[in-house]
Amino acid sequence: MNIRAVGWSCVYDSGYSFFQQGERGVYLLLLARRTVRIGKDIFPENTLMIFDGSEDIVYSAVEDCLVCDWILFDAEGDSEMADFAEIPYNVPLLHTEWEFISRLISNITTEFYSTNSRRIKMIDLMMKTLLIKASENGFNREIMQSAADPHYSSLIELRERVYRNPQMKWNVDTMAAAVNMSRSYFQHIYRELFGVSCMTDVINGKIEKAKEILSETGCTVSQVAAMCGYDNEEHFMRQFKKIVGVTPTGYRKNK
Repeated sequence: MNIRAVGWSCVYDSGYSFFQQGERGVYLLLLARRTVRIGKDIFPENTLMIFDGSEDIVYSAVEDCLVCDWILFDAEGDSEMADFAEIPYNVPLLHTEWEFISRLISNITTEFYSTNSRRIKMIDLMMKTLLIKASENGFNREIMQSAADPHYSSLIELRERVYRNPQMKWNVDTMAAAVNMSRSYFQHIYRELFGVSCMTDVINGKIEKAKEILSETGCTVSQVAAMCGYDNEEHFMRQFKKIVGVTPTGYRKNK
């Protein structure tokens, strides 16, 4: 296999749209580590897709930016990719071992830009490991099927609203009503799609916003708590430390 270009943990502004012209025999492996729009569809963070060059690809950020790992490569011979016939091309996957895949892409990126005399052999071995891992049944087929579910887009949009507006008093009833679902069905399908309960995700959204404010502003901890929808500063501090591992002040000092 021949790598044409590679990137790991790349960050792109929301206004930037990527276009990759389809070319037979040229593959694009994309691991979107934040919510991504591919064509007209929106897919959740940690979506893995391998495009086989049979069609043009357009993808862009849905939130404030897009973070992704990617490899553009071609097969040097027809027999090479035949070994990985089990890979579902052009299909969104939520692979259970996406972190392992991301680390592999990081290592491939390092070797690609190195001057190591054996870099080509190392890259070839790692690429084959990566494709073997991608072809394993480690992806969640229920999530793949849910992309065609009529509720899929509305749930993605709701999640984005939750993360953009952590100051709001989100609860199960208001979230279920926003997508016209019953409380029980909403909780079930939300966990199936995102792998986490809706209220845990609300808390995650608050903490992510708090980390952003702490990193980029001089707001006091009390102000940050209020901006993230906490009525009680101590409750915010306890929850932040439980999830992040350090206090809000400690997190700011380490940045």
